[in-house]
Amino acid sequence: MHIELSPDKRYYNIGEVAKAFDVNASLIRFWDKEFDILKPKKNAKGNRMFTPEDVKNLQLIFHLVKERGFTLEGAKTHLKEGQKKTLDKFEIISKLETIRLQLTNIKNQL
Repeated sequence: MHIELSPDKRYYNIGEVAKAFDVNASLIRFWDKEFDILKPKKNAKGNRMFTPEDVKNLQLIFHLVKERGFTLEGAKTHLKEGQKKTLDKFEIISKLETIRLQLTNIKNQL
């Protein structure tokens, strides 16, 4: 799962984030409560506003829970024990998936 972040956008509302991950906003709210790594700001109305850093952390949580099948407790432990290492691996995987997609597009054009 690769989410494109707009370089000129500082905050994403929960609807945008949920749509990008193809999940319900309630799941994003639940993960926000469960994972300390997420620190969205709240606007005057109390709506969560996610930074690009929050979105990257959500990608990591999504990867661990939805793609790799971790339990929530397992994902929390994994994040606490090896957050930097996990993030580096995840970023490498994301870059490789992007390259794979680009290569597939090139192959299809041949």
